[in-house]
Amino acid sequence: MADNILHATDADFASKTAQGVVLVDFYADWCGPCRMLAPILEKAAAKLHGKATVLKVNTDEAGQTAGHLRITSIPTMIIYKEGKEVSRHVGIKDEKGLLSWIESHL
Repeated sequence: MADNILHATDADFASKTAQGVVLVDFYADWCGPCRMLAPILEKAAAKLHGKATVLKVNTDEAGQTAGHLRITSIPTMIIYKEGKEVSRHVGIKDEKGLLSWIESHL
């Protein structure tokens, strides 16, 4: 796991998305597309260091948060800005598309 990627649980999700721009990846270890997205997120996190936070949430371990946010398909990525959801995407994006999407909210 890249040093620039953080993890959140039900207990700390709100505090970890409260400030700045945060890209949250909702995933599960058994999810094939989620595993395909992981290296793309690692590259993006390195390029966004200091500008945005990349946060991963395992839906099997943080079911309360996933349920509250109505995460029904994974991977689902949500961009938060100052604690508010500003954009959501279900599925995979390539690195260029992912960076462009996040940078549009910086």
